[in-house]
Amino acid sequence: MAEIPNEPCTFAVFDGDLDQDWYDRFVQAKALAVDTEAMGLIHGRDRLCLVQICDDRDQVACIRVGLGQTEAPRLKSLMEAQSIEKVFHFARFDVAALATGLSIRVNPVFCTKVGSRLARTYTPRHGLKDLVMELVGVELDKQAQSSDWGRVDELSDAQLAYAANDARYLLPARRQLEVMLRREGRWELAQRCFACVPVMSDLDRFRFVNTFEH
Repeated sequence: MAEIPNEPCTFAVFDGDLDQDWYDRFVQAKALAVDTEAMGLIHGRDRLCLVQICDDRDQVACIRVGLGQTEAPRLKSLMEAQSIEKVFHFARFDVAALATGLSIRVNPVFCTKVGSRLARTYTPRHGLKDLVMELVGVELDKQAQSSDWGRVDELSDAQLAYAANDARYLLPARRQLEVMLRREGRWELAQRCFACVPVMSDLDRFRFVNTFEH
């Protein structure tokens, strides 16, 4: 397993959207790791505050979403590009947050949490911290997880480091999960599950629960 540096290769923070230079870097990627931070877990009540993106060269960009902001054209173009796989952990939440906050319809999607549940059936521990520890060999610091992300202009170094790291290790974890899923004959099933994520996210946004129950 290759050692991953403690700090990103390149790191930048933007207000509102990526600049053209970073958009041009990311648009060439085959896959991008993506994470979001919000004021809470209820879409429509708790606003989107931060979007983190990392590519396979360990270049990380954090986009601060302003109060009342409703669009981010370059981010939208990346997230909707069919040629780029977007890798999330618990994609269902992030995809819904991006749709609600910035009218972005993310696709295609890889969810490391869904992948973990299908591949790592020997454990009930599918959180990002446990997944990254096992598959990447890195222990994530989650102390800044529950904090005020709404003060986007005053985010601390600890918050930004936490946000960056939640994206940085998704691509290595995704690669390991693909190996496991293919080995166990569950890769096609995983692909079908990932295709359902946008639908599940829309159901969450519109407060539908137990839609498929009897």
